[in-house]
Amino acid sequence: MKTINIQELPLPKRQAWLQHAIAPRPIAFASTIDKDGNVNLSPFSFFNLFSTNPPIIIFSPSRSGRTNSLKHTLLNVREVAEVVINICDYNMVQQVSLSSCEYAKNIDEFIKAGFTKQQATIVKPPMVKEAKIKIECKVNEIKSLGEQGGAGQLIIAEVLYMHVDESILNEEGSMIDQQKIHHIARLGGDYYAVINSNNLFTVAKPNTELGIGIDALPQDIRNSKILTGNHLGQLANVQQLPQVNVSFEDEQLKNIIQYFSINPTEMEKELHCYAATLLDKGKVNEAWQVLLADENV
Repeated sequence: MKTINIQELPLPKRQAWLQHAIAPRPIAFASTIDKDGNVNLSPFSFFNLFSTNPPIIIFSPSRSGRTNSLKHTLLNVREVAEVVINICDYNMVQQVSLSSCEYAKNIDEFIKAGFTKQQATIVKPPMVKEAKIKIECKVNEIKSLGEQGGAGQLIIAEVLYMHVDESILNEEGSMIDQQKIHHIARLGGDYYAVINSNNLFTVAKPNTELGIGIDALPQDIRNSKILTGNHLGQLANVQQLPQVNVSFEDEQLKNIIQYFSINPTEMEKELHCYAATLLDKGKVNEAWQVLLADENV
């Protein structure tokens, strides 16, 4: 494994290693305004949600690594402590990227990038009309992480209002449908990622009850050469070891038992392969019944 002393790298190399490794990152498409009414619009991938009570998001317009200059966004929120975070989706990504050009302070990125200003409900900066999610915020605090080039300047903002386009809500209109809003994320270099139904998957989360843990799995399952760590994690996220369900019927399971029962080693391999296939489809209960069949043959 390659070991890198990040502290000793020149800034561009350091940034490249970190941004390739810590990814994907959501993009804050921030609109701000100065005391004279000049508007700025710029994307920042040093951004995330940090609290829900109070509702806090933080993004960082870092000092320029080349000139050590401050971003216009930072200068604006120092004068008017408000910001709109417009969420970037796939239909906007090229225009969002264009807005990141280092235009002069008197240049309006809304115009340069072809976006439409929309009046916010309570804050002074305009929203991006084309964005399907807009978040109005007041700036609670600005925290500098240093005065040198590349130093983060954290803008800690409290959410006041959200505006969500109805086209990305679920059928009941009660929540955002994750498959309808094609979020964009930043990676290293020129790479971005889009989130859509082709790459979304779900992971069952433990809630009030504890999973048994991988250490509590039967030894043959825990030491399987077929089942991966992800598979074991799925199997171990049950509250107690399952029991054989005598009513469980599965044609492929019957075939495996019929053809491999005379060779226990091969049968275990086939059962584990089939269980892995079921787990990849999220069928945890069925996978358990397949694995338990090995103990009852």
